[in-house]
Amino acid sequence: MTTMTLQELSEKLRKIDFCMMTTYSGNVLSSRPMSNNGEVEYDGDSWFFSYEATRKIYDLKSNPALSLTFTAPPGLLGKPGIFVSVEGKAELIRVRQEFEARWTDGLNRWFPEKFNTPGMVLVKVHAEKIQYWDGEENGSISM
Repeated sequence: MTTMTLQELSEKLRKIDFCMMTTYSGNVLSSRPMSNNGEVEYDGDSWFFSYEATRKIYDLKSNPALSLTFTAPPGLLGKPGIFVSVEGKAELIRVRQEFEARWTDGLNRWFPEKFNTPGMVLVKVHAEKIQYWDGEENGSISM
């Protein structure tokens, strides 16, 4: 087992467009795809825009523990892509300045009034443990 640095992992996550966010929904797990902003250097915190009136936000208000899973497609010559699992806690942010600081034009598709969209919330996921596997290396990073 080798150890990848957080910076090396950040470079790999930058190339992955979507992840799956899994929350606790009562006594069951509930997963949904979320857009990963590859323009932001990963430092252990992931940021996701959402509407307040969604099941995931309801779940996170009840229990902020969640997981994120990222998967990159295979590379050249059949080398597997990377698989990343993040265990962490969510914080819900409703501050317009935070929206503006993390806004990218790709979000316009889901939020037509940009960072002024009514009912919008920012989900900050702070990683506590990250595990990865790429077919050749595997390891974990504790935050």
